[in-house]
Amino acid sequence: MRKSVSTASLGLAAALTLTACGADVASESKSSTSQAVTVTNCGKKVTYDKRPERVVTNDVGITELMFALGLEDRMAGYVMPADKGATDDLPYKDAYDKVKWLSKDRVTKEIVLDARADLVFAGWNYGFNENTLTPDELHTAGVDTYLLTESCRNAVSGTSRGIMPPLDALYTDLDNLGRIFGVEKRARKLVKEYRARVAAVRAKAPKGADRPSVFLYDSGQDQPFTSGRYAAPEQIISEAGGVNLMHDLKDSWTTVGWETVVKRNPDVILINDYGSTSAEQKRKFLLSYPPLRNVSAIKHKRIHTLDYADLVESPRNPSAVERLGAHLRADTDGS
Repeated sequence: MRKSVSTASLGLAAALTLTACGADVASESKSSTSQAVTVTNCGKKVTYDKRPERVVTNDVGITELMFALGLEDRMAGYVMPADKGATDDLPYKDAYDKVKWLSKDRVTKEIVLDARADLVFAGWNYGFNENTLTPDELHTAGVDTYLLTESCRNAVSGTSRGIMPPLDALYTDLDNLGRIFGVEKRARKLVKEYRARVAAVRAKAPKGADRPSVFLYDSGQDQPFTSGRYAAPEQIISEAGGVNLMHDLKDSWTTVGWETVVKRNPDVILINDYGSTSAEQKRKFLLSYPPLRNVSAIKHKRIHTLDYADLVESPRNPSAVERLGAHLRADTDGS
């Protein structure tokens, strides 16, 4: 995965912070009691009888939530597609080097059992799926699960995801994981830091009618895959000073029609950089796609890029707000 210098620097700073507090995290975890802990996960009370010691995670954002809390020593391994796991320039490189990369495909029951996992941290469409692996299958096998809050299913339909604002989902998971693993102080410190960083960007962001509309382009040529109000880009965009073009979609990640994009005429397009199609290839497609030629973002070439790990629930979300905020302010200054 490609990283800009600024992103790498932010990642390095995060990693250095993590290293500095590593001893405190370990001390906090060991000194806390090991009694059962009950948290609310996806609207349900879930009790963990003991602290997990062999966790398997799925995907980059979920894995880095564990790393941000200094919990790599509690992990049996992670599952991550190859396009999201080029770890040489990722934040938390030391943690990635320490924890086993179990698969570059998808998490399976066999992988979990072979790793002797006692908990799987994943989410709906972030590892869990009725056709491949469900939490119930793992519970039957004696393995606990924790669901990423961004992925929680809501009441709109059987599969629509999202039950709270995306950054609240991040803070909720950090708080819950802190309690489950006995690192509450570290979790509270992170949440406080993240809230402060986001608030600092919000204070400088455009207000009212000056807020540009932003379309998140993930992938797809016949129909674009994008972000509704419950995925991380919704709040990354809004806190940075923009308005998510698809705010009214009560889902996290979903498909829309190009005609909707054209009609709503975004001021800015934000590319999600991952997969076999590079960000530059996506940019070239957008600039050359005839139906978009009169869209404001295309006419003024206001197209920006963030990495996949910035745009799913992860410890990188505050940095993503900062970087997108800088882009949007530059766009406004240059108009």
